[in-house]
Formats: sequence, C-alpha cells, structure tokens
Amino acid sequence: MSDNELYDLFVIGGGINGCGIARDAAGRGFSVCLAEMNDLASGTSSNSTKLIHGGLRYLEHYEFRLVREALMEREVLWKIAPHIIWPMRFVLPHHKGLRPAWLLRLGLFLYDHLGGRKLLPTTKVLNMKSDPAGEPLKPVFDSAFEYSDCWVNDARLVALNAQDAAERGAEIKTRAKVTRVLRADGIWHIELEDLGSGNTSTVKARVLINAAGPWVDEVLRSATGRAEIRNVRLVQGSHIVIRKKFPDPRAFIFQNQDERIIFAIPYERDFTLIGTTDHDYRGDPGNADITEDEIGYLCDAASEYFAEPVARDDVVWTYSGVRPLYDDGASAAQEATRDYVLVGEGTEKEGLLINIFGGKITTYRRLSEAVVEKVEDRLGKRGAAWTANSPLPGGDFAATEFDELLVRLKDRYPFLAGEHAYRLLRLYGTNADKILRSARENSELGKCFGSDLYAAEVDYLVENEWAVTADDILWRRTKRGLHLSKSQAADLAAYLDTSKTSRLKAG
Repeated sequence: MSDNELYDLFVIGGGINGCGIARDAAGRGFSVCLAEMNDLASGTSSNSTKLIHGGLRYLEHYEFRLVREALMEREVLWKIAPHIIWPMRFVLPHHKGLRPAWLLRLGLFLYDHLGGRKLLPTTKVLNMKSDPAGEPLKPVFDSAFEYSDCWVNDARLVALNAQDAAERGAEIKTRAKVTRVLRADGIWHIELEDLGSGNTSTVKARVLINAAGPWVDEVLRSATGRAEIRNVRLVQGSHIVIRKKFPDPRAFIFQNQDERIIFAIPYERDFTLIGTTDHDYRGDPGNADITEDEIGYLCDAASEYFAEPVARDDVVWTYSGVRPLYDDGASAAQEATRDYVLVGEGTEKEGLLINIFGGKITTYRRLSEAVVEKVEDRLGKRGAAWTANSPLPGGDFAATEFDELLVRLKDRYPFLAGEHAYRLLRLYGTNADKILRSARENSELGKCFGSDLYAAEVDYLVENEWAVTADDILWRRTKRGLHLSKSQAADLAAYLDTSKTSRLKAG
C-alpha cells in the first residue's frame, strides 16, 4: 500500500505493544502501518528484566487481575515462541529479618493456583544447607522457596511480532518519526519524517493507535493540542551484567531492606543479570542511563546475599529503560500499577484515537487483543482472535522438541560449533536454516566479525528484521556486543554502511 492510500490502523511505536497490535490486526485482515522513530524495541521493550512472569510482588499491592492475566499468559507465550521463551525456576531465600515465611508461602500458593498453570512445576521448599542453590550464598540462609516463571528474549519478541505482522501485510517503518497528527473528516493524517533521508510524507488512517510508550503523552499533546497532559508516570529501571556468578541454571529473587526485590538471573550463558531499580524519571526517555547510585544499590543488594560480594569492577555492561506506568497517584515508584489502561477518544464523525498507558511485556498479547476489539467496535469485525495459537516466526515446534531440533541442526551443518548452533536455534528457531542455507563450512557464511557473528546472520537481520546499525544487531537482535571488542564493532558498522550504500545504488 502506498503512502497516499488509506490504512485501517496507524500504530505509533515499535515496542512490544505496538508490534503486538500490528500483528494481531494484520492477521484479522485490517490494513496496518506502524512507525517507529528509532529501531524496533529500542526503548522500554529491550530494557526489561527479560521475564514472562505473573509478578509475585504485585500480589502485595492486591493487583490480582493483573497477576492472574499474566500468569495465564506464561504458558501461552511459551507455546508460540519456544525458541525465545522457556521456563526458569526462581529461588527465593527466606530472609529472617524481612517478610515472614508464612506470607511467602501464601503468596506462592496463590501464584501456583491463580492463573491456570498446567505445565510449569509448582513451588517447593529448599534446604539451603544441602541444595546446590545455597552454595553461592552466605551461610545465614537456611531455607528458600523455589517457584516457576519464564525467561524471554525481549527484543527478539518485539522483532518477531513485527516480522509476523509484515508477513501478514502490515507496513513496518523504522527510523520514521511522527512529527504531527491531524484529524479531518473522520480520517487521521499522520506526518512522517524519514530520519535516514530527511524525506517527509503523509499517511492516512481511520484509527490511530498511540503505543509510543514513554512518549505516549507527547503524542497525545500533538494529537489533541492540549498542552497539560500527564497520564503516565515515567519510572527508570536499570540493570547490571557481571560475569557468571553461579553455575546453577536457576535464578534468584532477593528481598531488600527497602521492601523492594531484585533478581539475579543466568544471562547469555556466560553472565549474570542483576536488576532492577525503580525511581521516577524526568527528561527525554531516550537519554535514560544508569547512575552510579543505581550501580551501587544493585551491587549492595546482591552482596547482601552472595558469599562473594558484587563489586563495581565486576560490572561488564549496564542498561536502563523508562517504564511508562499509568499514573495512579501511588506514592512510591515501585507501588505504581503495572497494569495497562486503554483510553479511546473520538466520536463517530471523528477518527478514533486509542491511547495505551502502562502495561508489561507479559501481557502484551492480551493488551493487543483488547485494542483490536476496540478497533472492531468502530470499523467492524474482520476475524476472530487468533494469536494465542499461532507461533511466531521460527517458533513452529513444541518446546519439548528443542533438543531434538538442535541435534538435527548440528547434523545438517556439522561445521558449526556447538555453542554457535545453540545460539542460532535460540534466536531464530526453525528460521536458522534461512541464515545457514546451503553452507558447508564457516567460510561460506561470509565475513566473521568476531565471536560467532558472520555476515550471513547480519545480512539476514538487515533484510528480514529491520536492523540498520551495529547497535541494532549487537545489543538488540543478538547480544553479541558482550563478546565483540570495540574495533570489531566498528568493523561491523563499516560493513553495514558499505552494504547500505550498495543497496541504495542497486535500488
């Protein structure tokens, strides 16, 4: 569809909510255009704690509806994306000076039974003097609770939703900034600037979806002309990554004296992820960066539990994101609701605007369904809800088949190192073959930029997943940035620039 034609939906924002909505709507037969001013998942959606979880601590704030919906989604999302989502057990040591054991038992009982759990194992009690989970911790912890949630590669979840949306007919525009929106005769006119070329265009749509995340109020001000708008509370969450702290495949959840919790999670095979912080944020969400106070907080909180302290020098990488939480007037950042709120504006004679406030990655699919239902109320029903049973690209296999698929991949490409094969299957699932194709040795995968990142994979990401820069590939699509040197990253950037120039000449 050209820019001069009329779309059913125009979605602002290429995070998990925007891409999830685009996928759902396109799959029901709506014409969809999505614009993201940077890279897909370049904001909040790639800076999460990487969990598909109910949110155990939300029970303390009586958010039972949110927790139940999130718990129900764990196994749904695991089923449709078993390559990038998988179960993980979490160990919660009982800290005698904090929440009593009976309260933890009650919370975990609700956690096990509130959300229709079928496949994930239930909670059990651990003796930390004999269980391997106790080995990296201080000897003062006698017991712990072990429960289930899921891990997710968050940035890839976004990219795969966008990829599936495009395969179903949606137009995905990255590096396309919405500069102005106008409503006339029931139609939205959205002005776009291509940040690569500087060219401008206008796109028309019947319904405008404001899924701009931390920028949602800014978009709303542009759409309505109202200057004094504040619907979201911006809360910064930061994480640190250190070298692998413990060999156990389970993650830890630690209580802190300030009543917050942090996670210590096995990350990218060789590292441990520790986070998150919670504090109110002011300023441009795109400029969020971890502070020295946050690094100190996370190191101190983890050191309260680990026998070997976590020091500032142990940190190899950090990342920060700004969560656009619905402003419910909560007194503390950690108490603000993580639930989502959908607000529609516009009469029958006006173009419908749907604003999305808040939300969490675990419930993105249900949020998307709710938004599309609102669209159907205005434009008419096009198709039934479908996303719960349709795999994301590369996820067309049962979770129990992963090991078997890995064996088959190694058999087809015997030159691949075991870790390389595992990484490709975890990132791309059955689409790994589209990268490897007919290669018979590593040299046929093209230039190696370091570690096991080859040109064949880079080209695939450029051609199929809207990757443009080295950061897109190293820190969102693959996390190879943890393994490549600065000079290797610069080499990748030069390759991408040369490839872009070649494509522009060919086009």
